[in-house]
Amino acid sequence: MKLEGAVDEAPVATLVAQRLGWGLWVLGFAFLVLIGRLWQLQVLNGEEHNRTAMANVVDQRRLPSVRGAIMDKHRTKLATNRPAFNVYAAPTILPIRRFQEFARLLSLTNDEQEKVKERLSKGRGGRRQVLVLEDQGLDRASLLAQSRGGFPDVAVRDEPWRNYPAGKSAAHLLGYMNKITKRELASYQDDGYLPTDTLGRYGLEKQWETYLRGRHGVERYVHDVANRRVDNANELIDAPLHVSPVAGHNLILSLDFELQKIVEDAVAEQSAAAVAVVEIDTGRILALVSRPTFDSNVMTGKLSKEELSLLINDPRKPFIDKTVQQHYPPGSTFKFIAALAGLRKGVVDPNEKLFCGGVHEQGRRKFRCTSRHGHLNLEGAIQHSCNVYFWQIAERIGIDEMAETAVSFGFGVPSGLGLNGDVRGRIPTRAWYEQRENYKIGHTLNFAVGQGDVEVTVLQLAIAYAALANGGSVFVPQVVHSVETSLGDQIAEYKPILRGKVELPEEHLALIQRGMWNAANASGGTAFSRGRSEIVEIVGKTGTAQVRSRIAQPDVVDGWHPHRDHAWFAGYAPASEPKIALVVLVEHGGSGGKVAAPVAKKIVDGYFGKEKEAGAP
Repeated sequence: MKLEGAVDEAPVATLVAQRLGWGLWVLGFAFLVLIGRLWQLQVLNGEEHNRTAMANVVDQRRLPSVRGAIMDKHRTKLATNRPAFNVYAAPTILPIRRFQEFARLLSLTNDEQEKVKERLSKGRGGRRQVLVLEDQGLDRASLLAQSRGGFPDVAVRDEPWRNYPAGKSAAHLLGYMNKITKRELASYQDDGYLPTDTLGRYGLEKQWETYLRGRHGVERYVHDVANRRVDNANELIDAPLHVSPVAGHNLILSLDFELQKIVEDAVAEQSAAAVAVVEIDTGRILALVSRPTFDSNVMTGKLSKEELSLLINDPRKPFIDKTVQQHYPPGSTFKFIAALAGLRKGVVDPNEKLFCGGVHEQGRRKFRCTSRHGHLNLEGAIQHSCNVYFWQIAERIGIDEMAETAVSFGFGVPSGLGLNGDVRGRIPTRAWYEQRENYKIGHTLNFAVGQGDVEVTVLQLAIAYAALANGGSVFVPQVVHSVETSLGDQIAEYKPILRGKVELPEEHLALIQRGMWNAANASGGTAFSRGRSEIVEIVGKTGTAQVRSRIAQPDVVDGWHPHRDHAWFAGYAPASEPKIALVVLVEHGGSGGKVAAPVAKKIVDGYFGKEKEAGAP
């Protein structure tokens, strides 16, 4: 019997059971979600989270490679490496008080402080160190070492730094280096470059960057929350602890550094000049000088804004390699082209004498010669550099015939050196003029004497004169003879490259050579009084090239005047067994016979004088 007021326990038990069931379902579902999340974190994304965790305690630093050396043919080191103290810091020193202490400790200039702040701001944040100061002196390195406890997030590392023992010597050829830009890094990152790396910026350093740079190494280590190294926890690192750097390759050049110095000394008094010296039988470069120049060490290191501004604003353009990157009217050094073109076409009789009265009339124009030479044959016209003679034969030859001969000697196309721009120059034809203006006979006359729109580079002219000396072989100029590993094992050797062969009848070639021998060795020759050598016989030709300056009020710098003629000498030596061809250009120097020929004489005397001394008993 059911008592009045008693509670029916069956529904209560059922309700409790239902709630307990729902609770168990919720708890089971939560447990399944937890298991799923744990599976996602530990299994599905476990590797990624492990890498993130490891990145917080595992760090690595670059082990810099040693850049390959650049050496001359006698293995004199022209570009090498020296130890340098580089300062690395983490962005944690940026707070004002700490940074001021750091700057005061090292006595940083305002420019240096700005550079450090800029590099730290571009760092990846946190405690990772970035390169903030390069090539610091021993004093600063010692100060940082003594205050290590005060700046645990700053490190000084002894690393290789590019060095040019000869400073300004061969600077355009060797080039220089500076830091990689952000845009470049985006392109080069796949090749292993880092934000702290430097790149070759000019000359061989740029052209042979891939061979010279080597490959960085890596050192991995564990650090604690204070960025202190923990050496007994290497088991946390699942990658190689140490990957050794690989040194870059060495370049062995054909350059003769002793001759390079002789050439540089010979043009030291000239405000702006360019000289190329090449081997007759190979086209290999023995010396290459462009003046004014720069110091490769300064360009690679601590170049101030004021120094850079002076270089950039110098009207003589010291950053332009005048041997290959600039082209000039060659003047009378180019007359051999007209002579050979006329002989080949059969319109010039070498024995025919033409009269020079000092003026050549063409229509209503008068073209004036440097003197009244009287009656001259071809040989005499070369010796005395008679313009009137060449203007007369040019009318018979025609501009296209001369242009064809010029191209066969390598003019009008890049030399093939591939260095510092290596411009093609200009060899105009009749069609070239007709595309721009009406062709006139005056264009042909100018062409014959290397004026007007004819423009060549110093190196092109040197290769052409080498061809005159060797019988017509036009070589591609080369300056790298071979490439070696850092241990000295040769991995490549570059043989001479023949670009083409100019078909020159021996009698024609001998005629040109005799005229040029007379120019340098016979009384009355344009190079005789100041260019004749007592050591060896030089064969060559002077040139005085008129310029068309667009500068109304030019800047005259150290005797350099942009309205003055260019002074040239081109030739080879010795006359009997030619070894070298050389071209001297004194930019806006004036007379070729008075200015360029003496420079050529100094070079030849210095080079062959040393050869005789070395061979003396």
